[in-house]
Amino acid sequence: MYNILICDDEKDIVSALSIYLSTENYKIFTAFTGKEALDVVAHNDIHLVLMDVMMPQMDGISATAKLREQYNIPIILLTAKSEDSDKILGLNIGADDYITKPFNPIEVLARVKSHLRRYTSLGGMAKKASHLVIGGIDLDDDSKTVTVDGEPVSLTPSEYNILKLLMENPGRVFSSNQIYEQIWNEDAYGSGSVVAVHIRHLREKIEINPSEPRYLKVVWGLGYKMEKEAKEWQK
Repeated sequence: MYNILICDDEKDIVSALSIYLSTENYKIFTAFTGKEALDVVAHNDIHLVLMDVMMPQMDGISATAKLREQYNIPIILLTAKSEDSDKILGLNIGADDYITKPFNPIEVLARVKSHLRRYTSLGGMAKKASHLVIGGIDLDDDSKTVTVDGEPVSLTPSEYNILKLLMENPGRVFSSNQIYEQIWNEDAYGSGSVVAVHIRHLREKIEINPSEPRYLKVVWGLGYKMEKEAKEWQK
């Protein structure tokens, strides 16, 4: 059984989502402020968070940033705003996905299932090898861990899945649309900025100098690829 935290200051929304998600035998935890959400996650084994953006005491953006300091669980933001800048802000601070209000509960359920599947088993992606090594990057898919030059690296589920996809296909160029469709399992309309944000975060975590990457390369006008053999970094 998976444990899901629903955090929203509108009790009707929390109640409705709880009813829909309970039909799938998820155990539901609730919170109505960002601070309450942090407390729930700290004291329970939570597998996924649905987080409203606009809340009292601590908003969803701040709460997500705090959670990302310790946890890699999937976080889906619930927001009444539809501007791209707000969506990118959420992704920048560590959210894996967003759903704009008003939303269809059936869509929420589908997103939840998708992210839980990827978080626990990466079942939506072709499984090729459990242990991948390119240069100093070591990805162990059994333990869901990544090290760079022997040092552990903390990745969000979406970042991990992108890295795994590229490491499974070294040298192959993936467009932003291809990456989005394989990782999020949705049509890739307007997905370029979403993928770009995750790629930037990945570079910051796996590259010595993100502005001159050894591993994760941009092929201008085409997409992204993982180098088959990364060049040695010259100090």
